[in-house]
Amino acid sequence: MLLEHRGRRPVVPESAYVAPSAVLCGAVVLGEGSRVLHGAVLTAENGEIHVGANSVVMENALVRGRASHPTLLGDAVLVGPHAHVNGATVEDEVFIATGAALFPGSVAGAGAELRINSVLHVNSRLEPGTVLPIGWIAVGNPAQLFAPDRHEEFWPIQRDLDFPGTVYNVPRGTSMRDIMSRQSTFYGSHLSDRELPSPD
Repeated sequence: MLLEHRGRRPVVPESAYVAPSAVLCGAVVLGEGSRVLHGAVLTAENGEIHVGANSVVMENALVRGRASHPTLLGDAVLVGPHAHVNGATVEDEVFIATGAALFPGSVAGAGAELRINSVLHVNSRLEPGTVLPIGWIAVGNPAQLFAPDRHEEFWPIQRDLDFPGTVYNVPRGTSMRDIMSRQSTFYGSHLSDRELPSPD
């Protein structure tokens, strides 16, 4: 399904494929030979998403772009099933496995591998060619890699990366009621989305 959002429409070249059950919403630009498989959602909220040539977004993945954090996927990138790429820059030939998550302001360097259920935290940079092991967390710029049971070690770095300011534009300690009121208003812009005809 293709949706116009905030006056912007997806751009799908003839050589690309978008599954009938996938969703492209707003300013999403697909590269030549790219593939978006069943159940995947690419939603450019008030920013953009660019997908490079011969990149594949697999089933039920979520790719989100916003004005302050567009999502840029390079060439020959794999976004695995159930992965979450939100406001990240992913350089060429990166492998993002099932369930991996990349948060706003993060960068996955060329040839990096983010294995199953790994996390690249906000404003963190994974150096080119780095392998982030299954379930591990990359934090900082350049990123340090931590097993999930080492929270006390990576929290001082994570805290200074400012997740609430980066993702929600609020100071740490803002109540969930305030955050969600703002989020409800922001996502309310989808009330005026318009479905577009599928490309032939």
